[in-house]
Amino acid sequence: MLSEVTKKISEEHMDRNAYLYVRQSTVRQVLENTESTKRQYALKERAIAMGWPEDRITIIDSDLGKSGSSSADREGFKRLVSEVGMGNAGIVIGLEVSRLARNSSDWHRLLEICALTKTLILDEEGIYDPAQFNDRLLLGLKGTMSEAELHVIKQRLHGGALAKAARGELNLHLPMGFVYRNDGKVILDPDKQVRQTIELFFDTFRRIGTANGTVKYFKENNLPFPYRIRTGTNKGELVWRNLVYSRAIQILHNARYAGAYFYGRMKSWKLPAGKTKYKILPQDKWHTLIKNAHEGYISWEEYEANQKRIFISASTYGAYRRKSLPREGSALLQGMTICGVCGKRITVHYHTRYKSRRIPYYLCQREGIENVEPICQSINGEVVDNAISELLIKSFTPLALEVSLNVQDELKTRFEETDRLRRKHVERAEYETDLARRRYMQVDPGNRLVAGSLEADWNEKMRALRKAQEEYERQREKDIKIFSTEEREKILSLATDFPGLWNDPDTPCREKKRMIRLLISDVTLKKNEDRTIQVYIRFRGGACKSIQLPAPVKACDLNRTSKEIITYIDILLYDYTDAEISDILNKEGKRSGTGMSFSPLIVATIRRNAGLKSRFERLREKKLLTLDEISEKLKLSTKAIREWGRKGIIKTYKFNDRNSCLYELDKGEIKMKLKEEKQKGGVRMKSIRKVNDCNSEVQYGI
Repeated sequence: MLSEVTKKISEEHMDRNAYLYVRQSTVRQVLENTESTKRQYALKERAIAMGWPEDRITIIDSDLGKSGSSSADREGFKRLVSEVGMGNAGIVIGLEVSRLARNSSDWHRLLEICALTKTLILDEEGIYDPAQFNDRLLLGLKGTMSEAELHVIKQRLHGGALAKAARGELNLHLPMGFVYRNDGKVILDPDKQVRQTIELFFDTFRRIGTANGTVKYFKENNLPFPYRIRTGTNKGELVWRNLVYSRAIQILHNARYAGAYFYGRMKSWKLPAGKTKYKILPQDKWHTLIKNAHEGYISWEEYEANQKRIFISASTYGAYRRKSLPREGSALLQGMTICGVCGKRITVHYHTRYKSRRIPYYLCQREGIENVEPICQSINGEVVDNAISELLIKSFTPLALEVSLNVQDELKTRFEETDRLRRKHVERAEYETDLARRRYMQVDPGNRLVAGSLEADWNEKMRALRKAQEEYERQREKDIKIFSTEEREKILSLATDFPGLWNDPDTPCREKKRMIRLLISDVTLKKNEDRTIQVYIRFRGGACKSIQLPAPVKACDLNRTSKEIITYIDILLYDYTDAEISDILNKEGKRSGTGMSFSPLIVATIRRNAGLKSRFERLREKKLLTLDEISEKLKLSTKAIREWGRKGIIKTYKFNDRNSCLYELDKGEIKMKLKEEKQKGGVRMKSIRKVNDCNSEVQYGI
């Protein structure tokens, strides 16, 4: 053996460093299998015996507690390969091949690099030169056997776990709210506050219907949720934090809360980068599912109903959804409508009118999106929603008293439940404060270091207690307002004025949708050729009803000004211009078809669209003359005509908003007005002739 070692080790190997690689697969092995660790470190003596100085022997033990199935997370192995690749290593030492690698690709890569750099490999059984065929063949077989050994060990462990899981005896990590009894049986958490909080969680989801809404309810009511620390020095300790959405989804998907035992719900596989990817399998692919294995918080039927509700509310499922949960939009049938032509789910779009008013439209566009085809149907949702509202009011009014009483009972129950949970939180803080006080009182006063620490902990617990009490009182004062006389009257008003409540603009659309879902299962819509709308309503109890709605008013007709206002404008045009008419209409509080106040442009547009004669045309029909025409008649300049018009000698009639006028030719009136002006000294007459008709030549001077 010694001659073989001496033969394989050359001066070139001795000039380089020796690397001792130490590894244990798990932290537990490091703590418990100490003999294996000692044997690996002892190989350093063999390197010294072969001639390597102690200061040139490098021990790489940074991979203690890490599996050798992959090199992804083994920084020590990567460092070893790097040193070998740079030619710094003369020999690599390991207790056995499985310590270096349990993966054939990692092992053969190391062998290839060692062969290229002429690096030796030493284990407990001998020394090998990867550059030699026989040694490399033997090392390859050892690496394959090491990998096979790991596979066999895993298969045995996994097979045992599967057999135990099939009987429901494999102990798994329990979700919050469950604990193992001493005999291994699963029971509900003995902590009453924990149980009541989880029960409230499921009650809230049952009422609201969404995980996000449940989280909001806990946040708005300042209700903490229990968490149990899994790792670290405080492992197993119960802490209270705010409920988050991810935890809510985990609880809803966990069949343990329905009292079921399951195993193999997730499938995992390794990615090229070394990371593990997980996929949740459908229920029929689970390895084990044992219903009613232990006590749960909900029934199995409710668990399956919750999964359906989550599936329905998930926007990623798109085309497969028949119904979605009520949201904030004004479309009352959002998520409940089916196309009467193709049978697919109808989506909702909103069109904005009059700046802020949003009109819902029910669109069947699935085929149009996927196959680039025309939209199947587009139906005005306002008409349909109004008809459904009338139907709901007629159906709901006889039950209004019962509903109002149920609402009051539900609010009272909800208040009592949340108040009890907050009180439990205060009681827990009181217990922890009392425990800290007793610990402080029992310590030796002379031990100041311990006494000071316990005193600080006591003070911290008292501050937490005071904060919990203040928060409890604040929330209680806030919630108790619900049961004031005014609030009770509002609730009881459901019995007498449900239509008023329904039509109240302050009633949220989401609440209206929830009320609709209490009565109606789904609604099928179909637009006929004459634009009338056929509505097929299927109620919860199975009854069906058909309603035919008249064709909705077109958008262009909705914007038209009423006939009454057009007739009024037609009358005013005899005496006023467009600007004067707009002022009159605005003072009387009238509005155009689009709901806007009037302006000269709007009046002119309405006049042209309605085919009304303009004021100019109406005055011309009365034989009134233009400026040029009357100037020609009177043989006067246009400047003189305008001056006479301003002085009132000639009657003028304004026909637009630029002060353009038409003139009335009345010779008797003109002569009389001229004499009056002459007497006042306002007109100087050069010559006057008798005027018998409009064609007489009359010359006046100013």
